[in-house]
Parts: sequence; structure tokens; C-alpha cells
Amino acid sequence: PPLDQAASALIEDLRQRGRLDETLVVLLTEVGRTPKINGSSGRDHYPSCYTVAFAGGGIQGGQLYGSSDSMGAHPADKPCGPPDLHATIFHALGIDPRHTIPHRDGRPLHICDGNPLPLFA
Repeated sequence: PPLDQAASALIEDLRQRGRLDETLVVLLTEVGRTPKINGSSGRDHYPSCYTVAFAGGGIQGGQLYGSSDSMGAHPADKPCGPPDLHATIFHALGIDPRHTIPHRDGRPLHICDGNPLPLFA
């Protein structure tokens, strides 16, 4: 509940102030949690399936992208990974996800290997 209240208050405040379209809010964690409780009544780190929430920044609200299997263990539809999340964030910030920066030896380094998710209005 504290996260739900804080996130909704932030998004509503940005909306009321007319700043939501130019501000990207991203709620995510660095790793998911196992779909099953372990022997210590907790959940272990689990990178195979997790949830991310986007708001503002040109993202069309009220949509879901992808789904997990019935256990929440693996993506079932439209899987994506960190490179796609990075590309989505770069796109929202007006940065071309295909942009390159030069390595010190002169070769180009891509800032991102993913593709923006089709979430934009």
C-alpha cells in the first residue's frame, strides 16, 4: 500500500501540474522473485519473469504489454528484456536507441541493443 499510494500521488500530481507528458515514471526492480515460496517462507531472486510499470513520457496509459504463464514463472506472450526496457526509456527521453558513442579506440558502441516497446500514444 505505501508504494501504491506514493506512485499514484506522484502520477496524479504530475498530471495536475501538466508535467506528466514530459516526465517518464518507471517502476521496476533489478530482479523478479520466484513464483513459489521457499523453505524460509520467502522468495528468491528470479530474473525469468517480472513486472515493470511506465507512466507519462508519451506512454499511452491503461494498457498491458505481454503476459506470464499461469505460475508467473515465464513470459507467455510478448517477452522482452532489459535491452527493450532501455530502448523504451531512451525513446521516451528523445534519445535514438540506435545511437552510437565512440569507444576510446574509435570503434562505435551502441548505447542499446533493444527495441522500444509499442507503448507510445
